[in-house]
Amino acid sequence: MSEFAVMNELAVESAAEKDIAIRFQHVSKEYDGNVAVNNISFDIFRSEFVCLIGSSGGGKTTLLKMVNGLIEPTSGDVFVDGKNVRDQDLILLRRNIGYAIQGSVLFPHMCVEENIAYVPSLWNGDDHTRTKAAVRKWTGIVGLDESLLDRYPDELSGGQRQRVGIARALAASPSILLMDEPFGAVDAITRSQLQRELRRIFDETGITVVFVTHDIQEALRLATKIAVVDGGALQQYSTPEELVAHPATDFVHRLVASR
Repeated sequence: MSEFAVMNELAVESAAEKDIAIRFQHVSKEYDGNVAVNNISFDIFRSEFVCLIGSSGGGKTTLLKMVNGLIEPTSGDVFVDGKNVRDQDLILLRRNIGYAIQGSVLFPHMCVEENIAYVPSLWNGDDHTRTKAAVRKWTGIVGLDESLLDRYPDELSGGQRQRVGIARALAASPSILLMDEPFGAVDAITRSQLQRELRRIFDETGITVVFVTHDIQEALRLATKIAVVDGGALQQYSTPEELVAHPATDFVHRLVASR
């Protein structure tokens, strides 16, 4: 190989490294001697929508929570934007990563507007105009009626609360959005609507999404990449099309066949 070809290959590799939003590098996690995650390595590139799917207790949520430092690996490392999570200020890290979970878990003593404004207000300080603009922007993007801004969480439907949770997670304009089975507590019709809205938001913003689900149909519908995790091991990491056409293990085959 010529010197020019070598230099070109190194340049391509360097550019690819810069496009990695999240890297799991030989990550393991044990709880009281029980292995929850076993030596998992894979990369999530910027502007990918990655679904983590598998059976309950398989390691999906453990992996997700390692990204924002809610769980620390027993061994191995997790990198966000090229920086090891172990070496970062976790408060600042979490302010830059959106996080939405099942049931949304809103602040019950705050109205909808205050819930959505919570993180932007930390960044913007006394610049209330900028915070209000962020609230209005994301209220519109998630399809939430502005007439609901003065209401409190217990005055909302399940679907409305989930939309508020998504708007709150996005209001600080994070580059990464983590979602842990966010639609698991809503009815099938609302779930389908929220899936469409989330995919539209992803397509419009280019945000990197990591989404935990146990529903293969949801994963196939939403994801650009799917990571199948079972027994703490990464069974397959590929596009939805590749997953369906060429399941790598018996577990993946059974998962795809169940759709």
